[in-house]
Amino acid sequence: MRHRQAVLILSLLLPFSISSAWAQEKSAGDDFVIEFPSPVWRPVSRGEGLVSSTEFVYGDQSDGYLRVRKEIVEAGTTPSDLARRDREQNLRFRPGFVEGREERFAGRLNGIVTSYEFTQGGRPMAGIIYYLQADPRTIYVLHFTAVRDRLQRIRNQTDSIARSFQVK
Repeated sequence: MRHRQAVLILSLLLPFSISSAWAQEKSAGDDFVIEFPSPVWRPVSRGEGLVSSTEFVYGDQSDGYLRVRKEIVEAGTTPSDLARRDREQNLRFRPGFVEGREERFAGRLNGIVTSYEFTQGGRPMAGIIYYLQADPRTIYVLHFTAVRDRLQRIRNQTDSIARSFQVK
């Protein structure tokens, strides 16, 4: 039986929370809902006034940082195609970039998960990216980054978060 500790639903104008047993649900006011397995995860304000955030941190940004984005793609574009594009246009330019592997991923939405390593300010960092296909033209990207050893410690949480991801 799954228990929830806190449920936090963000709206555009007024945050609203409900207590429960173990998990935490957060909706960024967008068209999705995410369930967080720990109350340590919290939304990050991007300074856009009343616009809800699609970014979350696990304690401190170096401990875990999640950015969620929605990609509208051409019909027939696969999560692997989008991952390849991201890698070629952005990720490979990060200092010390080392490509990881790509694996199939199954949750409420299916897709792939990729990993990579890089350096930031001389610190070894890592990234895990889940590309989740919502429909033939929509792919959600859950991009986690953190100091490499810290991201490895919360990998079970990143998988859980991605499995819980659902479109409203």
